[in-house]
Amino acid sequence: MESNGERQIGYFLAGMGLGAIVALLFAPRSGGQTREYIRERADDLKRQIGEFRQRTEGMVEKGKEFVEREKETVQKAVESAKQAYRGESQKT
Repeated sequence: MESNGERQIGYFLAGMGLGAIVALLFAPRSGGQTREYIRERADDLKRQIGEFRQRTEGMVEKGKEFVEREKETVQKAVESAKQAYRGESQKT
């Protein structure tokens, strides 16, 4: 199931593509110029997607590291609570 953010990115990219198509249809350029323009825009889009992917992968990696640190913290807290409980239960 897609998240809201993924859906928004999909809509954004679809809108960008649709806008590019409309712009090309109304552009006063020759066929060769239009093909060159499309090639340049496609290269720009590939570069932007690559940059976005790198940033996203970096965020995911940081998120995984955060979860792992917090998981260890919770595990230590649970173990401390167990030890405290055992100590109190042995007193009675």
